[in-house]
Amino acid sequence: MQKNAPPASLPIHSRQPFPPVYLLEMRAEDMEPLLAILRATREFKASEVPVAEELLNAFLDQPLTSGYHVWVALEEGKLIQRGYVCFGPTPLTEGTWDIYWIVVDAACRGAGIGRALLQHAEQEIQNAGGRMILIETSSKDEYRATHRFYEEMGYRQIGFIADFYTPGDGKITLQKLLR
Repeated sequence: MQKNAPPASLPIHSRQPFPPVYLLEMRAEDMEPLLAILRATREFKASEVPVAEELLNAFLDQPLTSGYHVWVALEEGKLIQRGYVCFGPTPLTEGTWDIYWIVVDAACRGAGIGRALLQHAEQEIQNAGGRMILIETSSKDEYRATHRFYEEMGYRQIGFIADFYTPGDGKITLQKLLR
């Protein structure tokens, strides 16, 4: 999707009733609502929010050269931010991309927003010549639903480092091949 193009409609197959959403590249006015969603997401530690904010700011400051892509899910008719995905090419690789953050407002989980965000990122990556996507996530119990979500989306675990983040919190690396 080109910058300033009209928003893309999303077909959302919801398990619970929720108004439709559409995706739009991040704008400056999305920052504070997205940070509020990050702060309210129980899986994220307070120390992780500034890292996410740094990536969002990098995209806003230099959307064409930062190496980051950020798409926001907005509730149709209200312009309420419901989540976002941040992804980019992995430096020093050919066709490998990282999904850095995918965050959905807890009030609308299970409505297909995370699925739509991830599928959009995958399509953008494939259109850019990407061949592989990597995701790193925590091994903590709070992330079990996240692990299931990625598995349902076709990702498989290819790595594990015990005690990576903190004692008892390992790093899981997931992979999806696009071609």
